[in-house]
Amino acid sequence: MELICPAGNLPSLRAAIDNGADAVYIGFRNATNARNFPGLNFSPEEAIEGLHYAKESGKRIFLAVNTYATPESWKEAVDTVDTAAEIGVDALILADIGLMQYASHSHPDLRLHLSVQASATNRHAIALYHERFGIKRVVLPRVLSLAQVQNLVEKTAVEVEVFGYGSLCVMVEGRCALSSFVTGDSPNSAGVCSPAHAVRWVETPSGRESYLNGVLINRYKNKEMAGYPTLCKGRFQVNDKVFHAIEEPTSLNLLEILPDLLKSGVTAIKVEGRQRSKAYVSLVTRTLREALDACLADPENFTPSSDSIAQLMLLSEGSCHTLGAYHRPWQ
Repeated sequence: MELICPAGNLPSLRAAIDNGADAVYIGFRNATNARNFPGLNFSPEEAIEGLHYAKESGKRIFLAVNTYATPESWKEAVDTVDTAAEIGVDALILADIGLMQYASHSHPDLRLHLSVQASATNRHAIALYHERFGIKRVVLPRVLSLAQVQNLVEKTAVEVEVFGYGSLCVMVEGRCALSSFVTGDSPNSAGVCSPAHAVRWVETPSGRESYLNGVLINRYKNKEMAGYPTLCKGRFQVNDKVFHAIEEPTSLNLLEILPDLLKSGVTAIKVEGRQRSKAYVSLVTRTLREALDACLADPENFTPSSDSIAQLMLLSEGSCHTLGAYHRPWQ
């Protein structure tokens, strides 16, 4: 299994490669990228520099063009695909079906991966993208159980990549109707569940409150840790009780099921976090590299080390982790 790690800039790209990533995924500094934040991402010249650095180590660079193009943004989108082909990225990660058609017709030698933003969760959907556009790999959404992933690997003709560490999403990836309703922005095109313009913090005598567009989603006691406000991790009153009704603040961590994923034939483990720091990229990449190497060497006897768990826990939301939807033992 490969280890695929994120990079929002050149220092993070180098850190991912130096710490053991097999491939690094990046985005250009434009609206084709679902993490299009100020101060983040790559110019074509920086991407070329990153490609050279990766090639020296025998590693690969994937480019995410994972937003859905609008009529106004179509030219920028196809120009980005053309640029990706011209500079020689190792794969293009696409979600938009029209862009897939353009890429497959205009650049037939360019390797295409199906983005998690496409939310392909069954073998028939994956087969359509493979047969029509020649995709070589699918990145599965984080809503499938281990049994469902194993079944898909068995019945699909393309490589399968799954998320192994980072933020969770309990909605249709990148198309959260809750966030869109409250903030007025698509998480796919805005690149975040809670765009900065919609976020407001209010200090009160009893603690801190967080709002999205005037909607109260959380109250924190004095000195209580407060995470960045997202609707799915808010606390809501249900039947006179206030609690995390949709999702607890936690991070996905698949270390304990690495042998199951390896045995099933999963091609790659992906780390979430192009918007995160170089320190995050370095620590997560190094920790997962060590775990993957140990699993590949002796899958039958592999168990995550306590040190690996502790290292990843330092970066986990809510200081806890979960298998998420992967853990459905009844299936």
